[in-house]
Amino acid sequence: IGCSQSAVSRHLSGKSVGRKKCGKKRCTTRKGDRTLRKIVEKDRFQTLGDLRKQWTESGVETSRATVHRRVLLNQKQRQKRLTWATEKQHWTVAQWSKVLFSDESKFCMSFGNQGDRTLRKIVEKDRFQTLGDLQKQWTESGV
Repeated sequence: IGCSQSAVSRHLSGKSVGRKKCGKKRCTTRKGDRTLRKIVEKDRFQTLGDLRKQWTESGVETSRATVHRRVLLNQKQRQKRLTWATEKQHWTVAQWSKVLFSDESKFCMSFGNQGDRTLRKIVEKDRFQTLGDLQKQWTESGV
């Protein structure tokens, strides 16, 4: 069947359960991840550095990269990313050269560098269909 006799024996006897897991252990807990989500929801215009500082103050010691990986990714989104990556696993360089990656939204109200970006929930991604809709919303709210 393509595996060793000892592997079959461990499986049949149930001794394979509880073996040491491979890979690096997670540095955050689910509770810590929820804390980060609450920090983001208070002010979505914070930089990753600011988010990391506040998260550290709440008792979670992590790197900037960890904060970037944790923000607004739920299990369904992670599964979709894995599926996408698996589908593209054997792409050629020519196919990859046609791809542009972007994970942030930027809304320019005029010309030039507009600065900050905002973090949005997945349900808010289509809130403003066009720049005109966004300008109208800002005008009505007095911003």
